[in-house]
Parts: sequence; C-alpha cells; structure tokens
Amino acid sequence: MSSVTRDQRAPHRDAASVPSDDHLTALALAARGGAPSDVEAFTCAVYPDVRRFVAHLAGTHAAEDLTQETFVRVLGSLPRFAGRSSARTWLLSIARRVVVDRFRSAASRPVVADLADWQGAAERCQPRGLPGREDGVALADLLAKVPRERREAFVLTQLAGIPYAEAAAMIGCPIGTVRSRVARARSQLVASLEAADRAA
Repeated sequence: MSSVTRDQRAPHRDAASVPSDDHLTALALAARGGAPSDVEAFTCAVYPDVRRFVAHLAGTHAAEDLTQETFVRVLGSLPRFAGRSSARTWLLSIARRVVVDRFRSAASRPVVADLADWQGAAERCQPRGLPGREDGVALADLLAKVPRERREAFVLTQLAGIPYAEAAAMIGCPIGTVRSRVARARSQLVASLEAADRAA
C-alpha cells in the first residue's frame, strides 16, 4: 500500500496525461498476477481518479480514508477482474460501494455528545482557509449542496467521464434517470454560480 501513499503527492494531471480506459484495463489485467511492479503500476495510474471521485461524493475530509478502503477492496478483488468492463468503471463502482457503505454505517450509529458548549465545539471543527467569494466558488463546495443521487450521477458522467449507460448500470437505475439527475445537478450548479456572481 506504500505506492498509494506515495502517489497521493503526485501533481494534478491534465486531461492529456489521464490514462485511457484501454491502458488502465491492460494494467489491471497485468496486475492480477500479483507481481509487485504490476500492482504498483496499476495503483499509481488509478489512484488520482479514485481519490477525486470519493472526494466529490463524500467530501475531501473523508477522501483519504475512503480511497484507502477502496484499494483494500480493489486489491482483494483484482485476481477476479476479467476485463468485461473497463477497469475504470469496475474501480469506480467499488469506490461507490465503499462510500455508500460508509454513509449507511454512519447513519446506523447513534450520535452522542456530552459537551456543555456543543455549538462552540462544532464551530471550532469547521474547515479553515476555504476560498471566499473574492476567490471564486469551488466546485466541490457547490457539489456538496447538490442532493446525493444527482451529485453521484453528475460526478460519474461529467467528472469521471463514465458513459451514461455504464453509470446507469453502476447506480442501478435507467439511463433516462441518470440523464435527468445530471441535468438537474447542472441546473442547480449554474443557479448557484449565478447567485454567487450576483452576491459578489
């Protein structure tokens, strides 16, 4: 797992340097044998996609932990990967399940707070140094306000580049539902940007 930790410090990749689906699938098929160099090559190639994806679904505060959990599952399942779908689609479907499992687990646990000043404690835990209006509005902040089902469809198709049909199969709904969720997410994001511009 050390390659995962090393790769998280890699610079942001531009579109030209993002590996193709065919290349990632070839790397995954090679890594099935368990050779450390093949596993490391696959992990390094897909790590940025997974981390970005889970950050958009669950927030940057949970991204590292969820990414590591995703790779625990991926490496356990890798010997069974047959290449029937692209490695990127297969990988992001595992990442999606990890995020969903985390939400379900959190929802089932009772929240207990034995604090006299709970409001002050909550305020002290708020993230610091986020961009203000003068710096523009970050996409992650805008996406956090989009309902989860719409956000998931938007992230899969518009940010991760998964085709609508594959996204529908991953989510488990008709392709028309995915298109509708993406359109509604896009409309909400545009409205949020316009409201931010008016307020600036």
